[in-house]
Amino acid sequence: MFTFEDVRHRAAALRILRRMPPLSGAGIRIQRASGLRDRRGPVHAGAFVRERRIAFDCAPGEFPRIFAHEIAHFIWPRLGNPKRRLWESMLRRELRARVPGELGWSAQWRKAALAPHDMAGRTRRWREYCCEAFCDTAAWMWSGMARHREFTLPSTARRKRRFWFRLNLDSGHLSI
Repeated sequence: MFTFEDVRHRAAALRILRRMPPLSGAGIRIQRASGLRDRRGPVHAGAFVRERRIAFDCAPGEFPRIFAHEIAHFIWPRLGNPKRRLWESMLRRELRARVPGELGWSAQWRKAALAPHDMAGRTRRWREYCCEAFCDTAAWMWSGMARHREFTLPSTARRKRRFWFRLNLDSGHLSI
């Protein structure tokens, strides 16, 4: 299912995949690419879902967290609208309760940038936050990293997210 252009990624990726529910779908190419950037600056990785590839530019110690996050980008669009809307509902409850923090920088900065109308209007900004919160939660759940400086979401909210993942994702194969 995965083709590793850099064999150094293979062992770490396999350890993470064992923590995840079974995956099914077309193959994904895993590659190393120096100097990755997006419109805001340098990034650790990029998931190119339509091209079925993930490019990494991260330190070995960050690879487990980043790999799990990027794989989640392949899961998110295939969850279907009902499950994505359930995820959104949970995030709405967190925001209304003013729960601080997140489980990664990609969700944290998007959360901080939300305007009051984003949630109600399901704007692109809101939908991108929901996707990144899902992917950062997946990274927290499946990377095997118990602690990281970007894991700032309070433990009560973490438990609710873990419950959501177990209830909605652990019941069979996840399509990627």
